[in-house]
Order: sequence, then C-alpha cells, then structure tokens
Amino acid sequence: MGDPAQFERLLSASPFFGRLESDKRRAVAALCVTHSLARGETLFLKDDPADAFYAIRRGEIRITAGTGAGRRITLNILGPGDIFGEIALFDGRPRSADAVAAEPAELFAVRRRNMLDLVGRHADLSMRVIELLCERLRFASARLEEAVLMPLPARIARRLLGLAEDFGSEIHISQDDIADFAGTTRETVNRQLQSWRRQGMLDLHRNRVVVRDPAALALAALSF
Repeated sequence: MGDPAQFERLLSASPFFGRLESDKRRAVAALCVTHSLARGETLFLKDDPADAFYAIRRGEIRITAGTGAGRRITLNILGPGDIFGEIALFDGRPRSADAVAAEPAELFAVRRRNMLDLVGRHADLSMRVIELLCERLRFASARLEEAVLMPLPARIARRLLGLAEDFGSEIHISQDDIADFAGTTRETVNRQLQSWRRQGMLDLHRNRVVVRDPAALALAALSF
C-alpha cells in the first residue's frame, strides 16, 4: 500500500498535478502504491510496457539510454518530488529510455489501468491530461531551440542551475553526464567548468560540482 497523503503533497507541488482541483488530486493519490529500489536496480528498460507513472519519495533515479557504440548516456537525473513516466502511461507506447536507481530509492506508483479508469470517469481530468501533453511538447521544443541557438556556456549553466534547483548547491554528477545534457564533449565541459572555478562560481570534485555563486551562473545562462 502507499501513503496517499504524502503522495498528494508531492502531486500538489507538481506543475501539472498541482493545478488539479483538490478532490481530483486526492482521487489520483488514492491510487498509489509504493515501490522500493536498491542502488543500481532497474525500474524499467527501453521498450518495456508503460504500466505505471511514478513520483520519487526519496532517492535518485537516472534516465539513461544506450548508443549504437554501446555507450550509456544520462538523459535526466530525477530526485525527491519529481514525477516521471506519465507520457508513455497515457499514449500506451513502450518506454523510450531506461530508469535506474542511482541510490536506494522509494517511489509512489500509479498503475496505468487505474489512472485511465479515473480519467475515463472525469472529463475535466481528461482536459488536464491534454494540457500535460502540450506542456511536455513545449518543453521538448524549448530544449531543441536551446540546443540549436544557445551558445555552449549558456547550455551548461542552465543544466547546472536546473540540477541545483532540484538537488541543492552540491550536485553529484560526472562531467560526462553534464556533457550529455549539454550536447558536447567532456573535454569542452571541463574547460568551461575550470574557467568558472577560477572565477569562484563553483568548486569541482570527483563526480561532484558545488555551486558557489548561483547569481553569476544565472548570468552565464542568459549570455546569448
């Protein structure tokens, strides 16, 4: 069984579910079950059936994909309060990436059949689902625009600021992962991070970045 009250608190902080009326949010929360993962355990793999969406109660989930050369890349890093897996849940298509626990994690899960039954009984909830899909489309469009038009330092700064917003000033991430996020090479990321380190904007450690001056980093994110 889950903890509907805690799950509802997570939903209320979500940009999408937070806009639902409180009774609809409680109805979604009542469907939840809990799911625990050990460090390194896989939640789902690419092409698996989309049978649930998830909210992270505690821990960290990495969304990853493989390349043709056998390399693994990190597409996103999710922490407590983040909700994921809802798009495949509604369109019924297979998962588009892998989800793996980077540390012991506890999740809330809502099964597809239960959520679709709830949506089918509430027309206004169906409209919220459409809004969610449009929101995700806008996000993808913004990421594409960012990748095409924004200079590399601004892209790196935006990724770091986004991670700091989710995880705090101490970000546990490798430079390879930052390069994946920004669409560049590790060497290029290292040069930029070293430059910002010399300016006092951040500290660098093994697989860890500590943001010291978020205001300066925010200015770098706008430099285009």
